[in-house]
Amino acid sequence: MNRLQKIVGLVVSGIICLTACLSLGSSDSEKAKKEKPLVASMTSSPEIPDEVMFCGEKIDLTRYNMHEGFDRELTSFIYFHSTTMLHFKRANRYFPVIEPILKANGVPDDFKYLAVIESNLDIRALSGVNAAGFWQLLPGTAKQYGLTVEKEVDERYHIEKATEVACKYIKSAYKKYGSWAAVAASYNGGMGRISGELSKQNAESTFDLWLVEETSRYVYRIMAIKQIFENPYKYGFVLKAENLYKPIECKEVEVSSNIEDLAAFAAEHNVTYADLKQFNLWLRDRKLTTAGKTYKILIPKESELYYKKPNTKVHDSRWVID
Repeated sequence: MNRLQKIVGLVVSGIICLTACLSLGSSDSEKAKKEKPLVASMTSSPEIPDEVMFCGEKIDLTRYNMHEGFDRELTSFIYFHSTTMLHFKRANRYFPVIEPILKANGVPDDFKYLAVIESNLDIRALSGVNAAGFWQLLPGTAKQYGLTVEKEVDERYHIEKATEVACKYIKSAYKKYGSWAAVAASYNGGMGRISGELSKQNAESTFDLWLVEETSRYVYRIMAIKQIFENPYKYGFVLKAENLYKPIECKEVEVSSNIEDLAAFAAEHNVTYADLKQFNLWLRDRKLTTAGKTYKILIPKESELYYKKPNTKVHDSRWVID
């Protein structure tokens, strides 16, 4: 459309608008002025379903506390646009890593959404209580399940290894509770606390417990973000394939001897020190002491580091409109 056509269109639109206004009576015109929105956009409350599915379990949301708990989290994610949009973009890169590990361990696929709310899929996530990585593992828990947490190496930041540990915890909790929703609650509150409160409050379901606010909201947050991931367009998230972060192919380099200078090591493999850290965040120092162990270090392929062409890799077709 050329400039003249745009001007003509605006003039026509103005005439139509003026005609409509003149057709109103004085009282109608005053009413319209009083009732028109004071902001540029409208905010609507999302529809809350009567039930949702989580890990194959049907969760009834018709009870007041469950309806309102789900409503709070769904509304929060919908209108916290920037962070929720980043969830989709990052998931395109990291869900292909997480999902096969969950499946291999017999853990329901829906637990990938637990990682989303724990860390926003931010590989550098670190909480105020020193919980780290996608799964926000505490040092003690990580060590208990076999991860190295030291000055030079912190495997809580190793996506694959940390996911394996999360699976072990989830399966252990399921043996205790027999309910995936209870397992999710215990991931935040701890099995000791959840078991204790179920007993003290004479409750059968974690949804009926009076808990600290963070734990009370936790399972609803997982179910709400799942709802949005499965229906993004319904909730106002419009993405194209090119908006998603592409998976970056890497090669593995096995290391059994000490590396005194990781920056020099990076240069030897034609990557920057920053890129080496980005893809191996578990390397916490400027050197690596192997102490008889063999480590696999990821080296990103140089051709993969650029968006010279739009991303075309879409992990879940429901996320995009093209």
